[in-house]
Amino acid sequence: MTDTITRQIVHIDEELCTGCGLCVSPCAEGAIVMENGKAKVVREELCDGAGFCLGVCPTGALTLETRETVPFDHEAAAPIMAEKLKTYIPQSCYICGTDEDSAPLLPVRTKGNSTWVCTRCLPQLIHG
Repeated sequence: MTDTITRQIVHIDEELCTGCGLCVSPCAEGAIVMENGKAKVVREELCDGAGFCLGVCPTGALTLETRETVPFDHEAAAPIMAEKLKTYIPQSCYICGTDEDSAPLLPVRTKGNSTWVCTRCLPQLIHG
């Protein structure tokens, strides 16, 4: 039996989830899948709690919660991450077009859309 620990993990509110699937791609570890038209965390040991999926949800259905769960399993996530890298398409900053291989990107919501902004353009987004 696996011991549990208290840690952050993604929670998906089924009532708010529209089934758009935008959260699946940012989940490099494969914890989130589409099931019966809704996003679900199907294997809690694959959710690292980093929350890259949160910023792309157009309805705010994803949140981080701190609770008892199984520890993150790096070994179980490694083959899933390797498989995803085969079809990896870098995201890019919606302002300047810089991709995530060239600069860190942060998920943002702007004008009702979920997108990405690079750290260089973030001040302009914040301060106008």
